[in-house]
Amino acid sequence: MKNVNYTPEMTAKIVDDYQAGITVEQIADAIDKSVRSVRSKLVREGVYVAQPKAKARKADEPTKKELLNHLETIAPFGVTGFMGATKEAINELISHFETQ
Repeated sequence: MKNVNYTPEMTAKIVDDYQAGITVEQIADAIDKSVRSVRSKLVREGVYVAQPKAKARKADEPTKKELLNHLETIAPFGVTGFMGATKEAINELISHFETQ
């Protein structure tokens, strides 16, 4: 006999809880299962809605490439090695050269 992870009653409860606005994390804690397990079950039941991913950057912020292009116009050296630098570090270099 196969070991059942989710009984029909448990499945109905987690679906009801999820649709009532209870988070996957809270449901997982309540039934002593992993978040991944609960999310997978909700996906199989056709009710899970993925949360939108956060934007990597704000729309009004320049990209790293744009910052490096600007730095290249004001720095007395090449900037090809700076692609691994943080945007904060590149901004500090730009500020340094613009104040001189």
